[in-house]
Amino acid sequence: MNAAIRLSIKQWAPEDRPTERLQRLGAESLTDAELLAILIGSGTQQYSAVDIANHVLCKFNRNLNTMGKARFDEFEDIDGVGTQTACKIMAAVELGKRRQTATAELHPDMSTATRIYNYMLPKMQDLTREEFWILLMNQNYKLIKPVRISQGGITETSADIRIIMREAVLNNATILCAVHNHPSGSLSPSKADDMLTQSIKRACEIMRVHFLDHVIVTDGAYMSYHEAGRI
Repeated sequence: MNAAIRLSIKQWAPEDRPTERLQRLGAESLTDAELLAILIGSGTQQYSAVDIANHVLCKFNRNLNTMGKARFDEFEDIDGVGTQTACKIMAAVELGKRRQTATAELHPDMSTATRIYNYMLPKMQDLTREEFWILLMNQNYKLIKPVRISQGGITETSADIRIIMREAVLNNATILCAVHNHPSGSLSPSKADDMLTQSIKRACEIMRVHFLDHVIVTDGAYMSYHEAGRI
């Protein structure tokens, strides 16, 4: 009688592998065993990582809360689990516990040029070269993420519209603000600043993202395209 052939995860079809499914469908689509298998990494000659993950879950009656109370030696006793794997599982459990007590990250309101300026000034006031940033926001003008798009020379920087819109889409932003600094201290926009502003505005209109403002930051003052009626 022929022995059953056991395939390692690397031999599975790519679309069935836990890591590929996580990237494609999100972590929430994976079973507890598949998530544990990613932590475990590789299996043994006898068991795949998913097999070992199921051993772990069975040890604790497939209850993650029970598993979270386990001691180090209880993991090491499981078939296929070594010291490194036990450490990874316990570290993941501890991170989960710490998340429960962590304070939710604050998302500041970026609805006005003054608030945008006050937020960006510490990042820009001492720069000797121009930098171009975008602030990505949700529909309530709450900051999702600041993104530095480019760094330039003393008097000029450039920004790729495709990168700007890619960041907006990837971060599910519905509102966008452009920000760059003038190390010279001048608040007057250049012709290049005006052209870039209009290009961003057109791209945002196509992508249905609200282009809130383009703010020029200096050490002590700002210029807002929105406040100046130029958007």
